Amino acid sequence: MTTPPPSDPFAAAPAQAPAPEKKGGALKKIGGFVVLLVVGLAVKLGLPYVTGEAPVHAKAGECVTVSGKENDPKVDSQPCDSGKPDLYKVVKVVDDTFDVEKCGTVGEVALAQQLDSDKFVLCLNAVKK
Repeated sequence: MTTPPPSDPFAAAPAQAPAPEKKGGALKKIGGFVVLLVVGLAVKLGLPYVTGEAPVHAKAGECVTVSGKENDPKVDSQPCDSGKPDLYKVVKVVDDTFDVEKCGTVGEVALAQQLDSDKFVLCLNAVKK
Protein backbone atom coordinates (compact mmCIF):
# COMPACT_ATOMS: atom_id res chain seq x y z
CA MET A 1 0.00 0.00 0.00
CA THR A 2 1.27 3.35 -0.85
CA THR A 3 0.66 6.45 1.16
CA PRO A 4 -0.28 9.68 -0.53
CA PRO A 5 2.44 12.25 -0.70
CA PRO A 6 2.31 14.77 2.11
CA SER A 7 0.58 17.98 1.16
CA ASP A 8 2.78 20.98 0.77
CA PRO A 9 1.74 23.58 3.37
CA PHE A 10 3.37 26.31 1.27
CA ALA A 11 1.60 25.44 -1.92
CA ALA A 12 -0.58 28.24 -3.24
CA ALA A 13 -4.26 27.82 -2.56
CA PRO A 14 -6.50 28.11 -5.57
CA ALA A 15 -7.26 31.77 -6.27
CA GLN A 16 -10.75 32.92 -5.37
CA ALA A 17 -12.63 35.07 -7.76
CA PRO A 18 -13.06 38.60 -6.44
CA ALA A 19 -16.55 39.47 -5.21
CA PRO A 20 -18.54 41.30 -7.85
CA GLU A 21 -18.59 45.05 -7.29
CA LYS A 22 -21.89 46.57 -6.31
CA LYS A 23 -22.62 49.33 -8.72
CA GLY A 24 -24.22 52.39 -7.15
CA GLY A 25 -24.44 50.93 -3.64
CA ALA A 26 -23.52 54.19 -1.93
CA LEU A 27 -25.64 56.14 -4.40
CA LYS A 28 -28.66 53.96 -3.61
CA LYS A 29 -28.20 54.53 0.13
CA ILE A 30 -27.96 58.29 -0.32
CA GLY A 31 -30.94 58.31 -2.69
CA GLY A 32 -32.99 56.25 -0.25
CA PHE A 33 -32.16 58.64 2.57
CA VAL A 34 -33.12 61.67 0.46
CA VAL A 35 -36.45 60.08 -0.49
CA LEU A 36 -37.15 59.23 3.15
CA LEU A 37 -36.28 62.78 4.20
CA VAL A 38 -38.54 64.35 1.55
CA VAL A 39 -41.47 62.09 2.48
CA GLY A 40 -40.96 62.85 6.18
CA LEU A 41 -40.93 66.59 5.57
CA ALA A 42 -43.98 66.41 3.34
CA VAL A 43 -45.91 64.55 6.01
CA LYS A 44 -44.73 66.84 8.81
CA LEU A 45 -45.16 70.16 7.04
CA GLY A 46 -47.45 69.75 4.10
CA LEU A 47 -49.91 66.92 4.55
CA PRO A 48 -52.20 68.66 7.06
CA TYR A 49 -52.45 71.63 4.70
CA VAL A 50 -53.18 69.48 1.66
CA THR A 51 -55.87 67.47 3.47
CA GLY A 52 -57.42 70.54 5.09
CA GLU A 53 -56.62 69.31 8.60
CA ALA A 54 -54.47 72.31 9.55
CA PRO A 55 -56.00 74.69 12.10
CA VAL A 56 -57.12 78.07 10.82
CA HIS A 57 -55.52 81.11 12.43
CA ALA A 58 -58.35 83.48 11.61
CA LYS A 59 -58.26 87.20 12.41
CA ALA A 60 -60.87 89.23 14.26
CA GLY A 61 -63.73 90.03 11.90
CA GLU A 62 -63.35 86.87 9.79
CA CYS A 63 -65.87 84.06 9.83
CA VAL A 64 -65.27 80.36 10.34
CA THR A 65 -67.25 77.14 10.51
CA VAL A 66 -66.66 74.73 13.35
CA SER A 67 -67.34 71.03 12.88
CA GLY A 68 -66.11 67.71 14.22
CA LYS A 69 -65.82 66.41 17.75
CA GLU A 70 -65.74 68.71 20.74
CA ASN A 71 -62.26 67.50 21.70
CA ASP A 72 -61.00 67.71 18.08
CA PRO A 73 -62.86 70.54 16.30
CA LYS A 74 -62.21 71.39 12.65
CA VAL A 75 -62.19 75.10 11.83
CA ASP A 76 -62.50 76.37 8.25
CA SER A 77 -62.52 79.97 6.99
CA GLN A 78 -65.78 80.94 5.28
CA PRO A 79 -67.34 84.12 3.89
CA CYS A 80 -69.52 85.71 6.57
CA ASP A 81 -72.51 85.74 4.18
CA SER A 82 -72.19 82.04 3.26
CA GLY A 83 -75.16 81.04 5.45
CA LYS A 84 -73.48 77.76 6.37
CA PRO A 85 -74.46 75.98 9.57
CA ASP A 86 -72.15 76.39 12.57
CA LEU A 87 -70.90 79.73 11.19
CA TYR A 88 -69.11 81.94 13.72
CA LYS A 89 -67.53 85.38 13.54
CA VAL A 90 -64.13 85.78 15.20
CA VAL A 91 -64.53 88.54 17.78
CA LYS A 92 -61.05 88.32 19.31
CA VAL A 93 -57.86 86.27 18.96
CA VAL A 94 -55.73 85.67 22.05
CA ASP A 95 -52.20 84.53 21.08
CA ASP A 96 -49.71 82.39 23.03
CA THR A 97 -52.25 80.55 25.15
CA PHE A 98 -54.69 77.66 25.31
CA ASP A 99 -56.63 79.34 28.15
CA VAL A 100 -60.17 79.74 26.82
CA GLU A 101 -61.03 81.86 29.89
CA LYS A 102 -58.97 84.69 28.32
CA CYS A 103 -61.96 85.48 26.09
CA GLY A 104 -63.92 86.53 29.18
CA THR A 105 -67.34 87.72 28.10
CA VAL A 106 -66.18 88.80 24.64
CA GLY A 107 -67.39 85.71 22.78
CA GLU A 108 -70.08 83.07 23.14
CA VAL A 109 -67.64 80.30 22.27
CA ALA A 110 -63.89 80.02 22.89
CA LEU A 111 -61.82 77.59 20.87
CA ALA A 112 -58.15 76.76 21.61
CA GLN A 113 -56.06 75.95 18.53
CA GLN A 114 -52.45 75.27 17.61
CA LEU A 115 -50.79 75.98 14.26
CA ASP A 116 -47.21 74.70 14.13
CA SER A 117 -45.63 76.23 17.26
CA ASP A 118 -48.25 79.01 17.56
CA LYS A 119 -50.99 78.47 20.11
CA PHE A 120 -54.03 80.72 20.29
CA VAL A 121 -57.65 81.00 21.31
CA LEU A 122 -60.41 82.11 18.95
CA CYS A 123 -63.25 84.00 20.68
CA LEU A 124 -66.34 83.44 18.54
CA ASN A 125 -69.93 84.63 18.23
CA ALA A 126 -72.55 82.74 16.22
CA VAL A 127 -73.57 84.45 12.97
CA LYS A 128 -77.32 84.97 12.89
CA LYS A 129 -79.02 83.84 9.69
